[in-house]
Amino acid sequence: MIGFGQAGGKVVDKFLEYDKRTGSEIVRAAAAVNTAKADLMGLEHIAEDQRVLIGQSRVKGHGVGADNELGAEIAEEDIDEVQGAIDSIPVHEVDAFLVVAGLGGGTGSGGAPVLAKHLKRIYTEPVYGLGILPGSDEGGIYTLNAARSFQTFVREVDNLMVFDNDAWRKTGESVQGGYEEINEEIVRRFGILFGAGEIQQGQEVAESVVDSSEIINTLSGGGVSTVGYAEEEVEERSSGGLLSRLRDDGNDEELDSAHTTNRITSLVRKAALGRLTLPCEIEGAERALLVLAGPPEYLNRKGIERGRKWLEEQTGSMEVRGGDYPYRGAGFVATVILLAGVTNVPRIKELQQVAIEAQDNLDEIREESDDNLDELVNDDSDELESLF
Repeated sequence: MIGFGQAGGKVVDKFLEYDKRTGSEIVRAAAAVNTAKADLMGLEHIAEDQRVLIGQSRVKGHGVGADNELGAEIAEEDIDEVQGAIDSIPVHEVDAFLVVAGLGGGTGSGGAPVLAKHLKRIYTEPVYGLGILPGSDEGGIYTLNAARSFQTFVREVDNLMVFDNDAWRKTGESVQGGYEEINEEIVRRFGILFGAGEIQQGQEVAESVVDSSEIINTLSGGGVSTVGYAEEEVEERSSGGLLSRLRDDGNDEELDSAHTTNRITSLVRKAALGRLTLPCEIEGAERALLVLAGPPEYLNRKGIERGRKWLEEQTGSMEVRGGDYPYRGAGFVATVILLAGVTNVPRIKELQQVAIEAQDNLDEIREESDDNLDELVNDDSDELESLF
């Protein structure tokens, strides 16, 4: 997992914190790449020898100032420095590469597609992207950067998973507080998704196992993906206690099974029709993966099958996979739905339109600026001569 730029580095740092907190071990190795030294110093969980500062000869560790063309140039020039950090990763233990970047800035927006292209050229493992779109209130230059980076990033990765800040920022929330909460939301969703196939010693095995090959097959074919999520608090039952003795009666078990099935199907609907990481119409999604996580007594095959069939009906896809992820200690049952190959995404069209307008405005401003400077500097009668 490689975080490129400020946003990418912070998200990967948060993934490592999640790993330590839950013991899920979804991140085999992590690195952060940046042109700004201060951003790398602010990370807490990524090892210092895996923090790569690039572009020192050009920007002196001060970042690229939202110039993603410069970010792309520096990434190409210093790709060997990034490769040096990757060389220490045991690639034979890695199922895939994930390049994480905010698409509105300069370093990640420009550099992430360059790195993805480089990784695909060298390695046989899939290379995925996790791109974070800026909020519409963050300014025209960031929207323009995001539109251009999105177009390039999609082409260079095996699949681009997208998180749209615009759908998650709350009114009146501070910028810093907003980003912290958004990063938590990203890690919660993708943490359960990526952790589903990682069975640790002593952990209960799923009835319908979801392993890395299921995720890879769902993401195969390229394009853009989005993730839905829903959870419900439950009371975990201790084995052999009073509750288990009360459930010895067959009718109670049947009722409990029916309730569990209904809860699962309800959560699947909420996850698919609620707030997606990238809002879109789910009809027409090419492939989907359903993961149900929680205490084993709240998971059952019947509920997962019903949820999977409902997803098939809603998306029109025959490639809908599903499985469970026994997960104790969290106190909730959660559903994560990965929708791959989505195409009906109004937000992307809106982003592109705003970016085109921003590009036109920038061109006009540059022309006006040149004219105004010429008018300011040159005398009206053209009698003065410059020194050289």
